[in-house]
Amino acid sequence: MKRSKFPEAQIAFILQEAEEGTAVAEVRRKAAILDGTFYTWKKRYRGLTPSEVKRMRQLEDENNR
Repeated sequence: MKRSKFPEAQIAFILQEAEEGTAVAEVRRKAAILDGTFYTWKKRYRGLTPSEVKRMRQLEDENNR
């Protein structure tokens, strides 16, 4: 699987911004991400802190080897 160019902290910040009420279209535009990317991240990382996101991605990388 291709590695994301976004660090874990940025992914968590983008998702948190949307959860706090900023329009999804605005969040996506500012982050320059596609609709599908946003919703994939939301499904995968919802409610996680940046350190938890980092740990989850490390585990996914290990499983893909």
